[in-house]
Amino acid sequence: MKCFMAKKNEVEQRWLLVDAEGAILGRMAAKIAPILMGKNKPTYTPHIDTGDYVVVINADKIRLSGNKAQTKEYDHYTMYPGGHKYVSFADMMERKPEKVIEMAVKRMLPKNSLGRKMLKKMKVYRGPEHDNHAQQPEKIELF
Repeated sequence: MKCFMAKKNEVEQRWLLVDAEGAILGRMAAKIAPILMGKNKPTYTPHIDTGDYVVVINADKIRLSGNKAQTKEYDHYTMYPGGHKYVSFADMMERKPEKVIEMAVKRMLPKNSLGRKMLKKMKVYRGPEHDNHAQQPEKIELF
């Protein structure tokens, strides 16, 4: 029995549209990450990017379960002494709701150059309008 390995030039990538309105952030990210990796296809190969492109709309209408909307914080370090900064979920949703979804999905992808390449295939938009009409994305229901 032979083992199938996909080749870079044989991979067929589709464009998918996901509506994030009313979706729970972690559950949505956990379904988008395997699509970007290509794990939902029978041709999945770990060292080749076999995933599809994903367009996420209505990023400003996602939600968190439980009490996390009031307690969740994002942190980063500025590399200066005392530069540990915290931003609350509410502030992040007000300023950059696209970044919230990107960070959630990024943390579920491989931590290498292939994972960074996979993340570039996800396009996130704040409202219901998007710029990828020419690619004719297929709308899919994740939940």
